[in-house]
Amino acid sequence: MKYISKFLSVIAMGAALASCSGNGSKGTADTDSAAMYNSSSTDAAIDSNEKALKAQDSTEVLDDTKFAVMAANGGMMEVQLGKLALSKGSSPKVLEFAKMMVDDHSKANKELMGIAGTKTITLPAILDNKTQKDYDDMAKLNKAEFDKAYTDYMVKDHKEDIEEFQKEADKGKDAELKAFAAKTVPVLKHHLEMAQQANDAVKK
Repeated sequence: MKYISKFLSVIAMGAALASCSGNGSKGTADTDSAAMYNSSSTDAAIDSNEKALKAQDSTEVLDDTKFAVMAANGGMMEVQLGKLALSKGSSPKVLEFAKMMVDDHSKANKELMGIAGTKTITLPAILDNKTQKDYDDMAKLNKAEFDKAYTDYMVKDHKEDIEEFQKEADKGKDAELKAFAAKTVPVLKHHLEMAQQANDAVKK
């Protein structure tokens, strides 16, 4: 993960949605490498990072780069689903929560991109296929169905995020990513609490 001034933005072929948090880069991923991964932008980014770390004999931080990739994908999803919720949601609690997701995760995404920009970390520029499908499925729901489905998803997602961020905070080897994860865990716990409150509100 050490040390190139700009990170690479990988666009996996066949993905459907432009990122709200892509970034410029010093160069782009090699075309053949991107073509190999027509199913998942996260797979392409992880593969690119592994190759770069092996070339630099720095594979001890490979797990940190995997964390960064998945955090970037998840952060994009939080922002995009939050924006969707602001247009499709009807409950005041859901709308309040969605705005918080857009604001907080946009800030976190920018910070993560800044860290990646000082290292050889490739971050995905678009959602991976699974996350994109989740977004597409949510976008098809009507207003009556949306609030519950969105808050159910946010509760489950934040429980998983807290576990992954805590793991990086406890066991990460890259100091900056470890600190980023540790700082973000309390934010995610607050998000989970608010998601649960919103979920309870729409079930009444």
